[in-house]
Amino acid sequence: MRRRARTLAVEQQQQQQSSDLDQAAPVVGGPALAGRFSRSAALFGGITLLMAGHGLQNTLLGVRAESEGFSSTVAGLVMAMNFAGFLVGAALAPRLLRQVGHVRVFAALASLGSSVTLVQAVFVTPLVWGACRLVWGMCLAALVVVAETWLNELATNRNRGQMIATYMVVTMGSIATGQFLVTAADVNGFTLFAVSSVLVSLALVPMSLSASANPPVVVPEPLSLRAMLQTAPTGVIVAFLVGGALGSISGLGAVYAANRGLTPFEVALFVGAPMIGSLFGQIPLGRLSDSVPRRLVILLAALAAASGCLAMLALDERTVAGLAVMALMGAFAYPIYSMAVAQTNDWLRDEQRASASAVLVRMNGVGALIGPTVAALAMSVTLNAFYLVMAAAHVLIALLVTARIVLVAGPSVDAQGNFLPIPARASAAVAALLRLRR
Repeated sequence: MRRRARTLAVEQQQQQQSSDLDQAAPVVGGPALAGRFSRSAALFGGITLLMAGHGLQNTLLGVRAESEGFSSTVAGLVMAMNFAGFLVGAALAPRLLRQVGHVRVFAALASLGSSVTLVQAVFVTPLVWGACRLVWGMCLAALVVVAETWLNELATNRNRGQMIATYMVVTMGSIATGQFLVTAADVNGFTLFAVSSVLVSLALVPMSLSASANPPVVVPEPLSLRAMLQTAPTGVIVAFLVGGALGSISGLGAVYAANRGLTPFEVALFVGAPMIGSLFGQIPLGRLSDSVPRRLVILLAALAAASGCLAMLALDERTVAGLAVMALMGAFAYPIYSMAVAQTNDWLRDEQRASASAVLVRMNGVGALIGPTVAALAMSVTLNAFYLVMAAAHVLIALLVTARIVLVAGPSVDAQGNFLPIPARASAAVAALLRLRR
């Protein structure tokens, strides 16, 4: 009996020690940064580095392509491959996240994207660059899905709008800032490719420290395109058309400017102006669309953006006037997508909105692939096709919205939902940020 009592006492002591160790041990897979504010700051810091690397790469390849003698059409098609990769990556990302986990997917694809950037510095041919742009687009899409999933984990009903607005500003501002790094070194050398690669790799550090291992994958299953076209055709078609216009700006802007003979710094100013303008146009136009019929604001914004594109046919891209018009064009063009999302939500039930946003993201992505491709082919005839394609897309938006205003009565202003700014290259995962948590 005494021996048995001593054995039980030893076992109890061992169990107590094991329990103490378990309590002292850190939670495996949890974020290294515990506070919500510190995690948000680190996450946005990682997004800043990632998008700055992306912005630098876009401008660098456009300028370098002209320097290497690529035709404007070939260079444009190469740049458009990024959008094809983005569509594929956005579709594959949720499955990868469920099978492998967020941290591993982010680390693997950030490393792959960083490596692909360097490959472009070694093999300067259209075929290799096209393949690399396709792979980079796939990596970027998946990285964006991971980042937006982590953002959704940190969002609450109280800070949801602030998180989306901050995400939009950080994304657009970082891409614009990264574009100016093209002036830091010779575009014909290796250095700028290395800088872009390093920025993408460094994004791993703050984002990995701020993220939990496996937050829920919140990408919604989309509604059918047919159902969307029957219920809210305006938002679907506008998302497609504005995707074509904005895809031409980000995909072909550097190619066009380099072929016009602009210096790398002037190219950075030219392609950065619309994005900087978008930071000042989103909130004012969004608030206006909440207080008056939203379709009217979309119509006026599309007409203003088209007018800006046509005005650039008579202006020099190097002048203050040319840059100011490009900034104004961006201020009106970029908010159209966010207003299209809000317009669609005005016609849907609450439980349909996240799924509908996923459809709009895909339609915007398809437009972003088709628009630059058409513009690149047309630029073989005239470089002015860069502006003409964007103007045509916005004119089509204006005609569609005008027809819908005349033929179909819209919801009253009081029945309209609230506008939230959304980056043009957001993934379907950002749709979860649009939902109130219950």
